[in-house]
Amino acid sequence: MTEWFADESFWKDLYPFLFPDTRFAAAVEETDKILALAKFSDGRILDLCCGPGRHCIELARRGFKVTGVDRSPFLLSIAKERAETAGVQVEWVHEDMRNFVRPSTFDLVLNLFTAFGYFEKAAEDEKVLANIHESLVHGGHFIIDVRGKESLARGFIPTASERSPDGSATLIQRHEVVDDWTRIRNEWILIKGDDVKTFHFLLNIYSGSELRHILHQAGFHHIQLYGDLDGHSYGLDARRLIAVARKGHFD
Repeated sequence: MTEWFADESFWKDLYPFLFPDTRFAAAVEETDKILALAKFSDGRILDLCCGPGRHCIELARRGFKVTGVDRSPFLLSIAKERAETAGVQVEWVHEDMRNFVRPSTFDLVLNLFTAFGYFEKAAEDEKVLANIHESLVHGGHFIIDVRGKESLARGFIPTASERSPDGSATLIQRHEVVDDWTRIRNEWILIKGDDVKTFHFLLNIYSGSELRHILHQAGFHHIQLYGDLDGHSYGLDARRLIAVARKGHFD
């Protein structure tokens, strides 16, 4: 059975909702915050599950050597076009995040915008983290950005809808927490004129302590949790679950 994220129609049809122009514009400020959280100023960067290259391109503009990895040929094609338009060089790699490993290569690895927890087995999430750990140099940083289980429970909305930026389509989202609060089942219904398409997908969800635990199991140390990219604590007002972790032991 084909895994949901391997269906290119998901990324093509839902692209206007997932990556509107405002999200690209936000990449500039987000990049500032990411670099500040990691206290990072020089080195090689990997954006794992880079999508259409929002952060890769901005990082390349700033002079960093950047590698963007994604499973979707469609999203990578957009990333390449945008990089060419911006006049920047990025290494683009078409690969599954479970398979991509470059031992001791990167100083900073990013996994942003809930690009984690896609797989049926939690062990595959753990494999991804082990790959990231192996791909970092000693002392390298990893930043992951997901929706935390705590904030999901506090503000759970079972059904929501939105219009596309150009007003031509409507997306209805239905969500259900399943499997003892370890996964969220999603049904997204796209309505465009008389055409209706339905997409189903599951995501593994993690609390702050659970994410910290699997990062530690993958070999990471000095794991810090934040509630947003501004560096606020992971508390009652957390909007996201951000973890910053390092490879190697340090005093």
